[in-house]
Amino acid sequence: MTTHDSTILLFRNTMRITDGHLEGFRDAIARAVAFAEQNGPQLMVETFVDEERMLAHSFQLYQDSDAVRTHWKLADPYIQEVMKHCQVERFEVFGEPDADVAAGVRSALGAQCALTFSPRITGFVRFAPGLRA
Repeated sequence: MTTHDSTILLFRNTMRITDGHLEGFRDAIARAVAFAEQNGPQLMVETFVDEERMLAHSFQLYQDSDAVRTHWKLADPYIQEVMKHCQVERFEVFGEPDADVAAGVRSALGAQCALTFSPRITGFVRFAPGLRA
């Protein structure tokens, strides 16, 4: 996909892990990602932890806004479990979700975190068979 009208969406979520909750966060995020891998619409999910700063960074790649809505419907209990251990500090949306998804992101995050939307110019996704972490 190299055209500017692609609907692909990449989310980057930066979370501040609550002091004393690192292991709880790790367990909850592992369950959430395992569920997404088996049942979710995401094309990719990757999560990284900076233990020194107690920050986690999650990246999620979606085909389109419909996939985001499907994720929300399926994963809400897992999201709630993760959120017991952290607070979203920054949420970045790369691509242009439809108005419904953009409003849903704004509503879910409220005013407590930085939120940005960056329209896509061009790019591609290469899926490597058998690539595993």
